[in-house]
Amino acid sequence: MLVWLFEWLGQYYTPFFAVSSLTLRALLAVITALAFSLFFGGRVIKHLRTLKYGQAVRDDGPQSHLIKTGTPTMGGVLILTSIGVATLLWARLSNPYVWILLVVMVIFGAVGWTDDWLKIKYKNPKGLIARKKYFWLSMGALFVGVSLYYIASIQPSMATTREMQDVLIPVFKNLIIPFSVIPFGIGFIIFTYFVINGASNAVNLTDGLDGLAILPVVLVAAGLGAMAYVSGDIRFSEYLHVPYITYNSEVIIVCGAMIGAGLGFLWFNAHPAQVFMGDVGALALGAMLGTIAVMTRQEIAFAIMGGLFVAEALSVMLQVGSYKMRKKRIFRMAPLHHHFEEIGWKETQVVVRFWIIAIVLVVLGLMTLKLR
Repeated sequence: MLVWLFEWLGQYYTPFFAVSSLTLRALLAVITALAFSLFFGGRVIKHLRTLKYGQAVRDDGPQSHLIKTGTPTMGGVLILTSIGVATLLWARLSNPYVWILLVVMVIFGAVGWTDDWLKIKYKNPKGLIARKKYFWLSMGALFVGVSLYYIASIQPSMATTREMQDVLIPVFKNLIIPFSVIPFGIGFIIFTYFVINGASNAVNLTDGLDGLAILPVVLVAAGLGAMAYVSGDIRFSEYLHVPYITYNSEVIIVCGAMIGAGLGFLWFNAHPAQVFMGDVGALALGAMLGTIAVMTRQEIAFAIMGGLFVAEALSVMLQVGSYKMRKKRIFRMAPLHHHFEEIGWKETQVVVRFWIIAIVLVVLGLMTLKLR
């Protein structure tokens, strides 16, 4: 909204036109979201304590986590509100990709909020019934798939329509997964469904230690922001051989808002955490990252950059599968971060070492832009 205001004021005083710069607005989104979360963070935590919205810790987890019982949860509301405010202020609201991301944030955030609230109300870490939870998460993912397919289908160029559906294979310049050849976008929509739901649940599984999930979310958002910047600029997209999708230019504003909001939340979530993001934050942030990956056609690069989330999700799948088939466990405890706690790593050691891995993976993911 401020973009329109400053451009109008620019008619009378030209320096206001500087806000039209995409890079400047992205930085302003970072600062706005960061300032908002820092300013309201303490107030939100105090309010959550007043409402007695404390975390219900699973009794089959590490015993050292029992002391965290009662720590305010649902802090993800602060993250999502910061993202929403910064995006509405600095993004061009005529861009459909911006609204798709905001709708995803609201849908997945609402499901997470309901899950958290039921856990608090009944003092039970199980929360929302699984079939209801995944029904609404599925509706959110299908909304994205159908919306992006529709936008791709109305493009004036068939080449652009194909590029907005096909999946890029990193490193190989001309190798793709041609989902565009499947009629009615069925392949694209199904693939999008799994990317978004997979990302949402993977981030949720990672969110088990103080600060563990939020910094990797910030790092991956920064990496995807770079992808969005490249694919939204015709010069860079041609040079780096990635699809030019004009709508992606404004996606970087949302990525900037995610970075600022995440860093602001980390201020309060660092060990010992004053607040947890809860499912309301983890499910929404994961879904937004997955959606941005689909928008930029960088799903495989996203899997590399978010490799930490992938490893956490795979550890749970392997643990459950192994126990059902062989009655034996692969890890001492799943998700993966609990395994390292069980073998003697301190919580802060697990978190910082996983952060280092996340940084390396994001760098590797960004390298795929040039290695073609």
